[in-house]
Amino acid sequence: MNSNKFAKLHSIIFALLLCLGFTDVAAKPRIAVLDFELKDLTLLPRIPTEITRTASIKPMLENELKKSGYEIVSITQDAQQQASAGIGYLFDHPDVAAQLGHKFGADYALVGRLHKPSFLFFYLMVHLVDVKKEALIGEYLYEVKGSEQELVTRGVEDITEKITKTLREAK
Repeated sequence: MNSNKFAKLHSIIFALLLCLGFTDVAAKPRIAVLDFELKDLTLLPRIPTEITRTASIKPMLENELKKSGYEIVSITQDAQQQASAGIGYLFDHPDVAAQLGHKFGADYALVGRLHKPSFLFFYLMVHLVDVKKEALIGEYLYEVKGSEQELVTRGVEDITEKITKTLREAK
């Protein structure tokens, strides 16, 4: 009887150790979401409404990523500005965005842009950067026709799903 209890206890301990060993494998990546930039090509660029809308995208994306189980890494606005050589620089230079993410312990960095070529529509654009590889591994685009906040929310949700799919396939 004692050997039977010992075998059961041994099996339970082994199973627990096995589970603990796989927690790192199942852990979600740490993602840094940089401030979105506004690229407004209309005749009235940078109106307060667009600046406010652009600033609202980062917190929405962070919330959606949190809901999906990702850990969000905060990067200060000062650090982001110091890493950038101007508007569009981090968006166009994934290696620099990766180095910034690395300084703050992120596995991935998201660099976003609200691109507004017209009063009738705009694009949410996001680059997914692998910090270790210092490389762009995903580009996401979502067209928003109209100005309702609900449409922006849907775009952020869609981009979050695409990011999750990319990261799942990258494993």
